[in-house]
Amino acid sequence: MFRLIFNVLWVILGGLELALAWWFIALIFAISIIGIPWARAAFNIGLYTLWPFGSDAVRRDTALGQEDIGTGALGLLGNIIWVLLAGWWLALGHILIGLFLAITIIGLPFAYIHFKLVPITLFPVGMMVVSKNNMTQPYSQRS
Repeated sequence: MFRLIFNVLWVILGGLELALAWWFIALIFAISIIGIPWARAAFNIGLYTLWPFGSDAVRRDTALGQEDIGTGALGLLGNIIWVLLAGWWLALGHILIGLFLAITIIGLPFAYIHFKLVPITLFPVGMMVVSKNNMTQPYSQRS
């Protein structure tokens, strides 16, 4: 029940805009051809930011039990490029917003979410968003 309440508050107080921004960036990456490897990562971050309470970002190889192109050497290269060009300042932004929100008791749950977003904004390639109720099934495959 609390997850639903916090997710609705999150969406109303900026989560929807943040998710839409990530999905727009994913679209730009996909259109640009060279950004296709990061389009999926940006889409996953958008999914995570839309409904963060009750979900986690986990590595695909850990959750699914098999390596793929995003969790191998090319995924590592993609993450290195990402962190150098964008990841570090996106993570820093979430840390600063989280610290600001942590000043008040009401802001603590939302600060927690911003801190949860730091790892996936630093190294998004090879990650997937899963429900905490079913840690091996991504949101995109649930019925």
